[in-house]
Amino acid sequence: MTHTTMPAATLEILAPGPLTTVQDLGRPGWAHIGVTASGAADRDALTLANRLIGNPEGAAALEVTFGGLRLRLRARGPGGTPSVRYVALTGAPCPARLDDGRMLAPNTPIAVYDGQVLELGPPPSGLRTYVAVRGGIDVEPSLGSRATDLLSGLGPAPLTAGALLPVGAPGGPMPGVDLAPRPALPDDITLRVVPGPRDDWFDPVSVRTLYRQPWEATSRSNRVGIRFDGPALRRVREGELPAEGMARGSLQVPPNGLPVLFLADHPVTGGYPVIGVVHAADLSLAGQIRPGGRVWFRPE
Repeated sequence: MTHTTMPAATLEILAPGPLTTVQDLGRPGWAHIGVTASGAADRDALTLANRLIGNPEGAAALEVTFGGLRLRLRARGPGGTPSVRYVALTGAPCPARLDDGRMLAPNTPIAVYDGQVLELGPPPSGLRTYVAVRGGIDVEPSLGSRATDLLSGLGPAPLTAGALLPVGAPGGPMPGVDLAPRPALPDDITLRVVPGPRDDWFDPVSVRTLYRQPWEATSRSNRVGIRFDGPALRRVREGELPAEGMARGSLQVPPNGLPVLFLADHPVTGGYPVIGVVHAADLSLAGQIRPGGRVWFRPE
């Protein structure tokens, strides 16, 4: 079926929950003008959702923080006849249902018909659920990406009730996958850390403390970064650091001694020392850390 005969579709947001944003794989390559890459906090979940329904891996989808989303699909075929689109739910598993009474499983293609309402409850584990629709969310890109960046304000604003999101035309066949089994999210999360570049700013006892006890994510966390509670890490070097580049996954330690893990919408520079950087392969898992969650750091 060609694009000219595929149904036009729109998502109508009835309730956004605590926070729902449009996300793709971000806008890398703009740090020199002060713009971070942004994009999905759990990139593995985003790409899986898109693959399940035949989208390009980087197609824009919805990132739903702690459930609460309600949306209605409007899908029309040639001549305005009601039609269907497939969606996929990945990331934090949550109670999900359609208004016809169907309870929906994660990590599988789901047929949603014109006029049906999809509703997500709060996830019992994890934090962010991804809702991909076949064809992708087709809002206007900014600097080559449709991602919402909460720090810079680039991309579409966080969604509100009444928002209408256009859906693009499917670009390829369905993959024919019924289910993508995924392991459950752990209660305690372990993140691998590459020490440095400024671990020598801290006394040896504090460096060992970082890796030998759990840290609790606080409620003062968001897409910019996760703030942790625990014993304060002590410096052996005073004064301030000249501003230097910050990477996603940096563990920056402000003057209170409590580390902050930078996530997708982090600033591109910072003036506090970075004691370590979370391994790139663990950053999607870091995007699922919820307030109150326990985290262990393991040096690599």
